[in-house]
Amino acid sequence: MPRPAEPGRNALLDAGAEVAARTGLAGLSVNAVVQAAAMAKGTFYHHFPDRRSYLVALHRRYHDELTGLVLATVGDLAPGRERLRAGLTAYLDACLATRGTKAFLAQSRTEADLLDEVTARNQLVAAAISPDIEQLGWANPPAVALLVIAMVAEIALAELYSGAARPDLRAALTALIERTPD
Repeated sequence: MPRPAEPGRNALLDAGAEVAARTGLAGLSVNAVVQAAAMAKGTFYHHFPDRRSYLVALHRRYHDELTGLVLATVGDLAPGRERLRAGLTAYLDACLATRGTKAFLAQSRTEADLLDEVTARNQLVAAAISPDIEQLGWANPPAVALLVIAMVAEIALAELYSGAARPDLRAALTALIERTPD
């Protein structure tokens, strides 16, 4: 069983975020992580039983940080248009400013060890934004929320590749989801 967070475990996670930002998930080997952390390989296995559990921990930490930033932004806003806008903007801004966005948004979708994690995280976010979608008048808010999540992920990647916010894409997303459904 992995040990609780402590300096060694956190150093390994920090090193993994650096490696993932540089090489993507494909280059995220145990050897690359311990080299970046300047630690012995045995230390890695002291904290994580295998690469899969390490990837899951790294993915969770990345998304927990983003979630914290979004929650701090939306605060006590009531469900609806303003909360959804504020949350989406905070998320996209955080993706631009956070290391590892490409690895943990695009590459994690095809990493077999992370598929369950990606699905679970998307379900959590869908549940969180479904009340906003419902307030906008959409039928089947959970389904629409999953589609919004997919669109936001694509915008985050487009912004990452361009190196800046894409107001055109953000405005298009807002217009699509705020449009009065038929």
